[in-house]
Amino acid sequence: MLVIGIAGGSGSGKTTVVQKIIDSLPDGTVSLILQDAYYKDNGHLPPEEKKKINFDHPSSIEFPLLIDHIHQLKKGRTIAMPKYSYITCARSKETIPVQSKEVLIVEGILILTNEDLRKRFDIKVFVDADSDERLMRIIRRDIEERGRSVKDVLIHYDTFVKPMHLQFIEPSKRYADIIIPQGGENQVGIDILASKIKMNLRK
Repeated sequence: MLVIGIAGGSGSGKTTVVQKIIDSLPDGTVSLILQDAYYKDNGHLPPEEKKKINFDHPSSIEFPLLIDHIHQLKKGRTIAMPKYSYITCARSKETIPVQSKEVLIVEGILILTNEDLRKRFDIKVFVDADSDERLMRIIRRDIEERGRSVKDVLIHYDTFVKPMHLQFIEPSKRYADIIIPQGGENQVGIDILASKIKMNLRK
């Protein structure tokens, strides 16, 4: 199994890059697990405490479970990936079955910040984008998917997203084997990465 970690700031275009890579590879060859599924369950907290959760800090992620699931997939086993809700800040009782395949892609903003997790990746990728582009995407996403107002998005960005990006996510770029500027718009970068994966599949 070839394990690929795809990181980058919030709103950088990681999801688009991942989808274009999956579309370029043979059907049934790629498994995908999302860092966002492994946020710690905080459903028990009162509403005011939930607003204080810093989703952009490495401590918010249950890395041991994520690493164990990669280990299980490499052994050929099917895992039960958690389902997490940003609205309730809790994991669902339901899980998503993920089967072991030839390629595993792990996507998330913080995946290159954890040394133990980095060791599991055969290829480490950082999707880069200008901060103003990322902010526009964050505003659209948080309004549509997370039920936030523009004011709430901007406060959250200024309080959590921007400082955590500068402290943890941007510095993790130095661990990347491949950097893809301009996110999903960089077709050349995506094609190069896809070609590298196809070469490994042929082996």
